[in-house]
Amino acid sequence: MTTKEAIAAGRVRMEKAVDDFRKELATLRTGRANASILDSIRVDYHGTPMPVNQLGTVAVPEATLLVISPWDPSVVPLIDKAIRASDLGLNPRMMAKWCASRCPRPRKNARKEIVKHLHKVLENHRTAIRNIRRDVKETIDKLEKEKKISQDEQKRALDEMEKISHAETKKIEDLSAAKEREILELR
Repeated sequence: MTTKEAIAAGRVRMEKAVDDFRKELATLRTGRANASILDSIRVDYHGTPMPVNQLGTVAVPEATLLVISPWDPSVVPLIDKAIRASDLGLNPRMMAKWCASRCPRPRKNARKEIVKHLHKVLENHRTAIRNIRRDVKETIDKLEKEKKISQDEQKRALDEMEKISHAETKKIEDLSAAKEREILELR
C-alpha cells in the first residue's frame, strides 16, 4: 500500500461517515414533514419486515403532512399499526386506500431533547472521523518504519490526511448547526 492509497481509502471512509450523518439528521423530527422519518419503520408484510417506502409511495403534500399510498390497499392497517407503535409520536389517520399523518411540532422540552440527541450523534461521527484518521496515520507510520517511504513523504501524507479530516469534520459540524437552527426556530 502506498500513502496515496491509504489517504484515498481514508477519504472514502470519512465521506461514508458524513453520508451516514446526513441520514441520521434526516430521521430527526423537526415538526416538518419529511418522508425519511419513516425509513426506520418496518411493517410485517406477509411475514417479512418491509420498510414503509417499499410498500408504496410516501408523499409530502404540505409542510406538516405525510401521506402514505400503498400499492396494496390491504396493507393500510398494518402501516397504521407500525407508525403508531413507533416512537415518532405520529398519529396516522386511515382511509380506504391511504394513510395520512400530521407531523406535530415538538414542544420546547422535546426540541431540547432532540438537540441533545443531535449533539450525541455529532460527537459519535466526529469520533468516527478521528478513528479513521488514526488508522491512516498508523498505516503511514508503518510504511515509514518499514523504510518504504521517506520521513518527508510521511509528513506530507500526514498533513494531507489532517486537512481532509478537518474538512470532513467541518462538513458534519455545519450540517449539525443548520439542523439545530431548524429544530430550535420552530414556534
